[in-house]
Amino acid sequence: MTDPVRSQNPATLATDALRLSGDLVRKEIALARAEMRRNLSHAGAGLGMIVAAAVIGIVTLNVLTAALVAALAETDLGPIWSAVIVGVVLAILAYGLLRKGMADLKPENLMPTRTVENVQRDANTVKEAYHDA
Repeated sequence: MTDPVRSQNPATLATDALRLSGDLVRKEIALARAEMRRNLSHAGAGLGMIVAAAVIGIVTLNVLTAALVAALAETDLGPIWSAVIVGVVLAILAYGLLRKGMADLKPENLMPTRTVENVQRDANTVKEAYHDA
């Protein structure tokens, strides 16, 4: 049995190779777009967490300021320590949200990694095909 690829003339093979390469490039671009959309959505969530951290940080400052005012106005430590405890808990929460949001916005988390891997694999396959021919 003859190999159908070997029986075709070089012009047909070149045309097929160009067509397949074009299809491959279009599919990789579509994959990159889909992956970037997903990553940007993830970045939007990270940005939302940073905004939430900022809002909680402002509330924290208000609570700690109220604690300072209460400390100056009162000599009884009950309300002061309550406000300080609430302020510290809110500060810890804001810090956690900020760290998570910043981690989600790192450039390596936004890169289309699957597309890069596919393109590298495709390039290696093409190189191997040309070396085998």
